[in-house]
Amino acid sequence: MKKLFSLLIVALVSTSVFAQTTWKVDNAHARLGFSTMHLGISDVSGSFNEFDASIVADEEDFSDAVFELTVKVASIDTEVGMRDDHLRSADFFEVENYPEMTYKSTSVKKSGANKYTLTGDLTLRGITKPVTMELWYRGTIENPQSKAPTAGFQVTGTIKRSDFDLGSKFPVAMISDEVTIKADGEFVKQ
Repeated sequence: MKKLFSLLIVALVSTSVFAQTTWKVDNAHARLGFSTMHLGISDVSGSFNEFDASIVADEEDFSDAVFELTVKVASIDTEVGMRDDHLRSADFFEVENYPEMTYKSTSVKKSGANKYTLTGDLTLRGITKPVTMELWYRGTIENPQSKAPTAGFQVTGTIKRSDFDLGSKFPVAMISDEVTIKADGEFVKQ
């Protein structure tokens, strides 16, 4: 009887381990963007061009997913070279000492049809803080070209630059403390 019970436990554990699926971002069909308000009258937007992201999930609706993101901060792009260089400096991202920012989700909670509240730890400039974002699962299809299952997501939310000591020399009247995040991406089943 003990042997049968042990075999059942091993079978259950094996099933749960093998049920996990990893999805990798398709960078050609993904964007990690942000915007801030400048002088209280206009938005300035940009993106990070080099990043890697993955999802590990058991459930088809991604309700148990773990999202991970690693960003090469030096890849910041606001389409103004002088501004990008300033953002890479010690006044803001200090990329020489902090070349990457990371995000790893700690929970996913359903908030509507294909909508979730995504909470995780964001590490930026050596500072780690919990950040909550809104996640929209846009569906999964078979990509007509690659024939691989491909899932689409959009993540939106706001962080405070002061939480990560970004641009502390610049008052809120010049650059808003709130930074709006919008990321869109396709993820391919591995």
